[in-house]
Amino acid sequence: MAKKITKSNNISQTEIVKINYQGKEHEVELYSEFNFEGFDNDTIIEWYKLNHLGRKLDEKAALYLKMAKGWSYHAPFAGHDGIQLALGKIFRQNYDFLFPYYRDFLTTLAGGLTPEEIILNGLSKDTDVAGGGRHMSNHFAKPEIRIQNVSSCVSNHALHAAGVARAIKRYKGKEVAYASLGESSTSEGYFYEAINTASLEQLPVVFVIQNNGYGISVPVTDQSANTRISDNLVGFKYLKIFNCDGRDPFDSYRALKSAQEYALSGEGPAVIHADCDRIGSHSNSDRHELYRSEEELNRVARRDPLLQFRYHILAKGLIKEEDLLKLEEENRQRIFKAADIAEAAPDADGSTWNQFVIPEPYFDGKDFEENDSNAHGEKVSLLHSINETLKYEFRRNPNTFLWGQDIGKGGVFNVVKGMPQEFGKERVFNSPIAEDSIVGTANGFVRYREDIRVVVEGAEFADYFWPAMEQLVETSHDYWRTRGQFSPNFVIRLASSGYIQGGLYHSQNIEGSLITFPGIRIVQPAFADDAAGLLRNAIRSRGVTMFLEPKFLYNARQAYTTYPHSEYIIPFGKARVRRTGTSITVVTYGTAVHLSLMAADELSKQGIDVEVIDLRSLAPWDKETVFHSVRKTNRVVVAHEDKIIGGVGGEIVAEIQNNCFKYLDAPIQRVGSKFSPVGFAKNYETAILPNKEDIKQAIVKTIKF
Repeated sequence: MAKKITKSNNISQTEIVKINYQGKEHEVELYSEFNFEGFDNDTIIEWYKLNHLGRKLDEKAALYLKMAKGWSYHAPFAGHDGIQLALGKIFRQNYDFLFPYYRDFLTTLAGGLTPEEIILNGLSKDTDVAGGGRHMSNHFAKPEIRIQNVSSCVSNHALHAAGVARAIKRYKGKEVAYASLGESSTSEGYFYEAINTASLEQLPVVFVIQNNGYGISVPVTDQSANTRISDNLVGFKYLKIFNCDGRDPFDSYRALKSAQEYALSGEGPAVIHADCDRIGSHSNSDRHELYRSEEELNRVARRDPLLQFRYHILAKGLIKEEDLLKLEEENRQRIFKAADIAEAAPDADGSTWNQFVIPEPYFDGKDFEENDSNAHGEKVSLLHSINETLKYEFRRNPNTFLWGQDIGKGGVFNVVKGMPQEFGKERVFNSPIAEDSIVGTANGFVRYREDIRVVVEGAEFADYFWPAMEQLVETSHDYWRTRGQFSPNFVIRLASSGYIQGGLYHSQNIEGSLITFPGIRIVQPAFADDAAGLLRNAIRSRGVTMFLEPKFLYNARQAYTTYPHSEYIIPFGKARVRRTGTSITVVTYGTAVHLSLMAADELSKQGIDVEVIDLRSLAPWDKETVFHSVRKTNRVVVAHEDKIIGGVGGEIVAEIQNNCFKYLDAPIQRVGSKFSPVGFAKNYETAILPNKEDIKQAIVKTIKF
């Protein structure tokens, strides 16, 4: 039975036929010819078998949900079959880089995951190759073959793909990076940052947009004036756009092949826009019948790509129906066997939560001597020390790179002066004024090789770092989420703090916010030799380190020290006692170290013997040294430049109270900025930021208690 109908979606005439599948009669709308030209019969049948296997696994996921056995998050891919099958097939295992998104069920199956690995992920088993159940189900990955573990933050992996494509180009590789995402996630600003970076640098990356018309319940008409999202991108130079039918694997593959060839030509990146249907709900927690009409749901069901595929291979005589039924039964049996194995696997082990939070550092502090520096050398500024250390590390490891804003001129403070000239634009270069892109591309770049190290100026001033917080959060759990399979090995340098009359966006402190994220290190040196030792450890270590540089101390005489020898390294989490004393302990860091030392010197004339501890490292911080001092002096003041409310000092006080309460003879006092933005006028800055007198008063108050 067949009849003609008028069909929307740019196809003028279609035919509806009825076919039997799985014991039921289905109406199929033949909107596409499924042009097999250029594909041999064996490949066509193999692709159908893989498509069918994926759909049966998808159905198995829904069944697990009904039985409450797992797959607590499931996003069905039906209607995306063509583009996902083609993307998985164009991807070259162990060579290209594939960044899938949460609906890329068939993509990852076609790209190299086995049915067993798919089910292990869905059931959050300990042997899940993506990360052992640490990430949400339906987030498929296999880092060992370069299918990346992508987070739930939609489209942020577009920047990672651009970053690894930058590395491919720098190393003259022939790989391609693929970033797959839904059409609604392209509304995110960092998607456009990724497109801009890839276009600007003509990078070998292919962005695959799977457009099913909905972002959960929000239709594409509420997302973009152009419902074909690729039309929003036509102005980007060097970006080539390919539009295809995402239901048809052969049309999709031809488009992807052209995009791949273009990316490999070196001319620039490509975008694939795949027109898809979402046959099911967004996910198991969504009820699409509440916002989609019955007519629409019937229409997309009739356009089911699997049924289209099945009809055409039978109609064109590529396989007999009895052989097709046998093939489909083989898939079912394969899934049964995979399920038996996966269900018997151990569940994720929650007791291992503290493993893979952050990688082990390059130098762990064994055999560390605090005075192991060149005591007879020339005294240098903190700025000069950072500059010399960067240059040394870049000479030592040719796989070290640096980018950020105004880097080409040596940085806004001249911290990287001379580096663009010595190491060239291939290694030290400007980036667009896009902080999320600066950090996100670093996350991607370091995926190319384990020996790569990247240093970025995350923003010209720490106050401008907030757009990059989304990427910082991402990096903070990359290592944990993958169970140690990927570590983002880079350093984020930030010019921080005040006392320069910079005002808003030039004088704030942000470490109080940063310290709340596990998985990143945070250091802030107050002296030139510490800057060298901490930066060297940060660059050589795996994982992410936030290197906060107090701007006021760049050229301040009190921060000058002799420049240490070229292998001088300070371990993370190791404080330094800057001044010994018996009356009271001041725990501090950054600019406040110098204020505390001045306060201590003046109070010594009154017989108050102050011990000053420079933390240097905020995450981790040296509890042992602090507790030892508190047990000796029995009184504590915590001083830092940042605000008291939400500041690092609150965490320090809590730990001291918990571990040293019985040794305390007075309440702990805190000194910090007023709970206010830092104003521009000098009188505002003086009133808001802490000073020497504030610290002296807190010490005296504690002593007199």
